[in-house]
Amino acid sequence: MKQEIIQKILDKHSESGDSLISILEDIQAKYNYLPEEALKMVSEDRKLSLVDIFSVATFYKAFSLKPRGKHLISVCLGTACHVRGGPVVAKEFQSQLCIKPGETTADQEYTLETVNCLGACALGPVVVVDGHYFSKVRKSKVRHIIKETLTGFDAEEIKQDYHIFPVEVSCPRCNHSFMDTTSIIDFYPSIKVTASFENKHSWLRLSSMYGSYNVFSEHEIPEDTILHFFCPHCHAELVGAGLCPVCNAPMVPMIIRGGGMLQICSRRGCKHHLLDLV
Repeated sequence: MKQEIIQKILDKHSESGDSLISILEDIQAKYNYLPEEALKMVSEDRKLSLVDIFSVATFYKAFSLKPRGKHLISVCLGTACHVRGGPVVAKEFQSQLCIKPGETTADQEYTLETVNCLGACALGPVVVVDGHYFSKVRKSKVRHIIKETLTGFDAEEIKQDYHIFPVEVSCPRCNHSFMDTTSIIDFYPSIKVTASFENKHSWLRLSSMYGSYNVFSEHEIPEDTILHFFCPHCHAELVGAGLCPVCNAPMVPMIIRGGGMLQICSRRGCKHHLLDLV
């Protein structure tokens, strides 16, 4: 770890007034985990106790206090994936990679983790590798997935569909970009927002491909749940002027780079969305 790199990150966020989470995200993006020495520098610079910083770092699953491999393999063990054979798939990954969930291979190529939900319950068992979704995975497919991780994924299928195209969006209040280059979904930077439902507060990573419904979520979100979306930078709630014409839930607005507005339905499972370009 180079202290000058961490200092540059701290200086950048001091000027913009970003939160602790934004600082940790930049450090994680640089080193693929949160080095202890880096957290000590953050503590001194922000006049925060290490206990508070570690609390944030361990609360969000996106952060890791241990070095991660070049490739992150996430196996879903949520209810839908569990009953369809998720544990068998996870066990096969452990056998092939010779590591347990939460561990990294000796060559630093792979990190394996199990998660409670990846937001694609109808496609379970689901495995996500470096932002690439594999649906209805069976034990026999695990070796191929590992091999394909090293050779590269075929992006042609989604790129050839002219109904699906990437968008770049930002907060309608502070105009800060929602794009997250450290988390790739459908071969493009994801859309990073935070959301709340019931008594839970969660991060979300949405596909930036208009027409794709792939999403990462920190917590399993029950079908038909209405979410409250927030900007991760200014923390304002994203509330549109109208309701979804399909299910009557509030619409969530985002500004399109270059002009226009994207609105998505806030109800889990509803796929209605609007795109107005200027």
